[in-house]
Amino acid sequence: MATTKINPSELYDSTPFGFSHAAVQDGGRVLHLAGQVAWDADCNVVGVGDFAAQVDKALANIAAVLDHSGLGPSDVVRLRTYIVDNDMERLGAVVGALKRFYGDETPAPNTVVGVQSLALPDFLVEIEAIAQFRD
Repeated sequence: MATTKINPSELYDSTPFGFSHAAVQDGGRVLHLAGQVAWDADCNVVGVGDFAAQVDKALANIAAVLDHSGLGPSDVVRLRTYIVDNDMERLGAVVGALKRFYGDETPAPNTVVGVQSLALPDFLVEIEAIAQFRD
């Protein structure tokens, strides 16, 4: 099943910021990923105090779940990004990481939410994803 990203010409071009305005999911099975943080396989925080490193690790964890499921970034239909103490610098780090994550693929819709804290004090970012199977 295909996913079609929607970016109306009447709206601003959101893709340089790492997201599309909408996505149409054409049937099929859906994979709902838990929010991913900068934990490694042993529950060690990667990049304590380093926001950019934590974004990269959270997206790497998403990529690992997608890969394990036979999917990739092009199959993502929705992201939600929670940023502790959000500001333009942190948002810029997310945009850059999303560009690397998607490569040449059109990015999925993403909602960014500034939060006061996450589950553990060392977590600076958490990213949720929804992906669609191609079968």
